Amino acid sequence: MSWTAEFRVWRGDAEGGELTPYQVEVNEGEVVLDVVHRLQATAAPDLAVRWNCKAGKCGSCSAEINGRPRLMCMTRMSVLPPGEPVTITPMRTFPVLKDLVTDVSFNYAKAREIPSFTPPEGLRPGEYRMQQEDVARSQEFRKCIECFLCQNTCHVVRDHEENKQAFAGPRFLMRVAELEMHPLDAVAGRAATAQEADGLGLCNITKCCTEVCPEHIRITDNALIPLKERAVDRKYDPLVWLGSKITRRRAT
Repeated sequence: MSWTAEFRVWRGDAEGGELTPYQVEVNEGEVVLDVVHRLQATAAPDLAVRWNCKAGKCGSCSAEINGRPRLMCMTRMSVLPPGEPVTITPMRTFPVLKDLVTDVSFNYAKAREIPSFTPPEGLRPGEYRMQQEDVARSQEFRKCIECFLCQNTCHVVRDHEENKQAFAGPRFLMRVAELEMHPLDAVAGRAATAQEADGLGLCNITKCCTEVCPEHIRITDNALIPLKERAVDRKYDPLVWLGSKITRRRAT
């Protein structure tokens, strides 16, 4: 079974652009990316679009479909309203390079700011020992495919370009949470750094990042809120405060 659908695809670059309508054949069982490939083959050979695996594991084909951040390869045509135009636009939070391709270098710059995992001094590879519950706590976060849909939908940077310098975004605050929860990570003060340098306090836990995650990672509940709790504990817990004062006094 096949039918003809109207696709409205954003065409343009950093200077500007507009939605261009196309009539495209759709076959039963296809995903949006299938139709975009057919559009390239039949009517718009110069359409710029990122994709790689077409299996929901590379995170390349992120876009906004009918206004919602999604992976094109994981969005079936059957879940979209029948008989209505399908609108595809680039991720709004990042600068457009051409058509559906955006400049996501902001995310890689933020990734480089996070200190990597550092084991305790003297502990060699092969000697790491962890409880299974410690492994499970952060294993969920490793499912991230870096599609950056959570970064795109986070209104802290989506609606406020000026926040990008001070806010790492949910994907990288989740990375900080993963390392903060790792029992063998020797880097001290990750939660405090997240609060002071990565903009953790700007997150108001609306869960918009969780809602668009194609891997169904509970970013807000399992990463951001626990990280906020740890940051608050370190900063405001009176016993922690007293301990830090005693430690400083002994050091001097």
